Amino acid sequence: MRDVLVTLLVFASLPYIFKRPSIGMVMWIWISVMNPHTQGWGFARDFPFAAIIAVVTVAAMCTNSHRRYRLPMTSVTVTFMLFIAWMCITSMFAMHPEEVWAQLVKVIKITGMTLVVLMLMRKRSHVEWMVWTVVVSIGYYGTKGGIFTIRSGGQYRVWGPIGTFIDGNNEIALALVMTIPLMYYLHGQIVNKWGKRAMVASMLLCALASLGSYSRGAAIAMVAMLAFLWLKGKNKLRFGIVMVCCIPFALLFMPEQWHSRIDTINEYQEDASAMGRINAWQMAFNLANDRPLGGGFIIYEPDVFELYAPVPHDVHAAHSIYFQVLGEHGWVGLALYLALGWLTWRTGSWIIGQSILRKDLAWAGDLARMLQVSLLGFAVGGAFLSLAYFDVPYYLMAGMVAIRLIVERERATAKAPVPVAADAALPFDPNDEIQHEPLR
Repeated sequence: MRDVLVTLLVFASLPYIFKRPSIGMVMWIWISVMNPHTQGWGFARDFPFAAIIAVVTVAAMCTNSHRRYRLPMTSVTVTFMLFIAWMCITSMFAMHPEEVWAQLVKVIKITGMTLVVLMLMRKRSHVEWMVWTVVVSIGYYGTKGGIFTIRSGGQYRVWGPIGTFIDGNNEIALALVMTIPLMYYLHGQIVNKWGKRAMVASMLLCALASLGSYSRGAAIAMVAMLAFLWLKGKNKLRFGIVMVCCIPFALLFMPEQWHSRIDTINEYQEDASAMGRINAWQMAFNLANDRPLGGGFIIYEPDVFELYAPVPHDVHAAHSIYFQVLGEHGWVGLALYLALGWLTWRTGSWIIGQSILRKDLAWAGDLARMLQVSLLGFAVGGAFLSLAYFDVPYYLMAGMVAIRLIVERERATAKAPVPVAADAALPFDPNDEIQHEPLR
């Protein structure tokens, strides 16, 4: 039944995508982030829904005679394209050149459609569609996970959907941490009181699900995210009271085994998993120093660890977005990746500064703040996970760029003088004769 439902929704949307390509953006993000077809057990699990949506969306953009879609050339988009190009170059000189192409194609699909999303987000409604789609896609699993944690008393871990970027307990936890600030923004936009209450409940359940994942990295990211969310939020007193009331209750609710797991953060020298990650980080560092182009996507192999790791037999994935990019694409790749994050952050700060005195642009400042909080959570939690190519941060980056362009356009419109046509009517003169148009 789920397979049929997803199939009907996707194919029913295709005619609308041809009329409004921005709907294709929503469908692509929904399919790629939520992966609803993976929740079925039949033919839909392996059906190429994403490819169909991508082809139809691009075709609709190319055949739309009423509007030309252009890529906004900002510092963020230029850096993003340079990063994509650099990954293609490092793949050509990879340590395992025959094996990197499958991963390169996957990454190009993600980054390529991010460029399409950048071209399609032109209005506030488009940006908010993107935010809503991400919130619904990830919040669905967070709500389920929070209810599961309550029912099980926190005795079992929360896992993400199988076969996706966020299928692991650590990955789904970080995705939920990133989603909570977006929910916070949407809460301020909802007018209906029951809608607001539902959003608050979803936020609490997502936070509880993140705790129920037993992810230590996500716990650190949540602390950083909540602290920054409090600093960026408008109602600091109200939000502070909620945190003071809810955090101790949530910690007391979790069982002893959860506290034992989190306490190992202070004893990482005795944790085999933590030491394995450090070994992988040292391998990536040594590899980047030896090979300026890095090793390509496939470097977590015994022969690579034999050459560069302090403990050759302890083969681990990078478990860090930073060391993942460093090992795979070298110091230049890491510099581009960090520059991309910094420029996106600076874009958010510019938006906040420019919208602070404009009531009509208050939404832009509020959303930019929450995007910064979400990206901060990813930057902190990503230090312990191999999620450098996770698509959600790239969509949030695209949203930040789109908001800046909207703010620039609104400010330019406000400053521009109102043109007066040559044959326009002059202001009313009492001496002029008033002529009435005959009734028809």
